[in-house]
Amino acid sequence: MLVRQRQASAARPGAGLSMHRRRAQLPFLLATLIPLGLVWGSFWLYPLLNGLWGSVTDWRGFVMEQPFVGLQNYIDLANDALFVRSLQNSLLFTLMYVPLALALALGVALLVEASGKLRPLFRMLYFMPFITSVTATALIWAWLYQPSFGLFNQVLALLGLPEQRFLRSPTQALPAIVGYQLWKELGFNMVLFIAGLGAIDRSYYEAARVDGANRWQIFWRITLPLLQPTVVLLLVTNLIWSLQVFGPIFIMSSSAVNEPPGGPLNATITVAVYQWQMAFRQLRLGYGAAVGTVVFVITLIVTLLQWRLLRRDWDY
Repeated sequence: MLVRQRQASAARPGAGLSMHRRRAQLPFLLATLIPLGLVWGSFWLYPLLNGLWGSVTDWRGFVMEQPFVGLQNYIDLANDALFVRSLQNSLLFTLMYVPLALALALGVALLVEASGKLRPLFRMLYFMPFITSVTATALIWAWLYQPSFGLFNQVLALLGLPEQRFLRSPTQALPAIVGYQLWKELGFNMVLFIAGLGAIDRSYYEAARVDGANRWQIFWRITLPLLQPTVVLLLVTNLIWSLQVFGPIFIMSSSAVNEPPGGPLNATITVAVYQWQMAFRQLRLGYGAAVGTVVFVITLIVTLLQWRLLRRDWDY
């Protein structure tokens, strides 16, 4: 038997070396996976499970007891008119923001790539708002939207157009915040589109020009189809962001009117803002956790549907 084992080892000269390498790599593998597992469990899994448990309890701020109420919080949400209004506003924000964000970012990316030597400068200028503080930029835009002395109304006055109330108007407030969000996130979407454009093989364009295709035909027949992986990625990420938008609405709506965030007249209240109001303003933490769970489920379903419908085998 010992002879056979030695013969087998001799027949496989790399087997012992491979096993030795695996054993040598095991400590490094454990040293990497254990910290990652602790971080993942501490900052994602535990908050998720704790939030799910809190959503089925009457958990209130500064009270240790968390009496179990089952699905009562979800039943109350179904009959909550303000929650339904927040869902409608979130959906409206998403429908206004996502298509415009992708179209604007793609157009800017194409222009930046065609700018020649000024390309690095334009990339930096467009990307700077994305890395700037939301609080600072949202306050500046709230000042720009001021009815009396805001820059936008000053420009309208120079053009002979009537003054607009923007953030103080129930019909204009949400589109005004969408305008800010388009400006703020343009740099991120543009950079990903530029990366997608750079990954396209130049030979496709050369072959199209030889065949006599114009720029419009090249864009629709080559550029846009080959950007499908980037479009799907940006569509999913921007949809998740828009469904969970909080900071700009919280800052801009509360600074424009003397109402809680989400004004005027709840015209800008979204599910994230409504969750904050329930959990941290009224201290109904269990009810707020139920709102967060509903948002999580909706976001997950929409994301999975998008991946399902837009999934392709991108081999060209």
